[in-house]
Amino acid sequence: MSGTHPAGPIAEAFEEHRARLTAVAYRVLGSHADADDAVQEAWLRLSRQDAGAIDNLGGWLTTVVGRISLDLLRSGRTRRTVPLDDRLTAPARQGAVIDLANPTNPTDPTDPTDLADLAVTIDRNPAPEDLVALGESIGLALLTVLDSLRPDERLAFVLHDVFAVPHGETGAILGKSADATKMLTSRARRKVRAAQHPASARRRQREVVQAFLAAARDGRFEQLLQVLHPEVKFTVHSPNGRFVTLGATEVATRARVAGSAARGHTVTVNGRPGVISWSEDGTPLSLLAFTVADGRITGITALIDPARLALMDLPRPV
Repeated sequence: MSGTHPAGPIAEAFEEHRARLTAVAYRVLGSHADADDAVQEAWLRLSRQDAGAIDNLGGWLTTVVGRISLDLLRSGRTRRTVPLDDRLTAPARQGAVIDLANPTNPTDPTDPTDLADLAVTIDRNPAPEDLVALGESIGLALLTVLDSLRPDERLAFVLHDVFAVPHGETGAILGKSADATKMLTSRARRKVRAAQHPASARRRQREVVQAFLAAARDGRFEQLLQVLHPEVKFTVHSPNGRFVTLGATEVATRARVAGSAARGHTVTVNGRPGVISWSEDGTPLSLLAFTVADGRITGITALIDPARLALMDLPRPV
């Protein structure tokens, strides 16, 4: 609701459901802005109703937010959350190569890219990738998968498998019977599971990244080359602009930034392996995200711009 909190008894009741409604709308729509708009519209509709005549306010609000979200999806008016690559690795000058310790050839220093929707989670023991399951663990990484679903499939899956809304209630939103909604949810679930990477693949990706970081930290050039794809792309976002290093030899030579970040903590960035480091006072210093394919690193994105890091919802030091 974009910072607008209504007042009064009805508003207080609404506030009790706000967080859940926002979570529902965000997972259906994939956009914080659209989620806020949907919740705002739900409040406006509630304010025009006789709240005393509503037996189950939570269910009523979920239904309203679901219908609003479905209408937005079907109309194509949603502002989708931009994938990691589009936000952190917007087109840079072709062939630009830098020394990360001494950047001298920045590209555009005023990149307006919005980083607020990046999902960064701390890796613990067991690692989050080993605990990926259908349910509340669904985050921004899965939104990419949900984008492949039809609007009715997406709503049915999110409401039932994430928020445990009965098929009958979801069917009322979709205009379908409970049995038809159950079949729809099942089909969406199969699509989601088929699109998810197996946990073993995520572990292998993490192992490749750990090998790179260890080699970078210790200055082992040959080991760096072993885990880097020959055409790897290393993109750095600094206060002075965006810089790109291309090719395994160049990236291995200029891996000092990654080496220092190896002393940070492993994270998952939009479903990818990453590393975050903090200063002594807990201020984020850097964020790295890696793309791994066929056992080699094909892309590295480093964010070392304090101003941009401050805009992000990053985990605290552990």
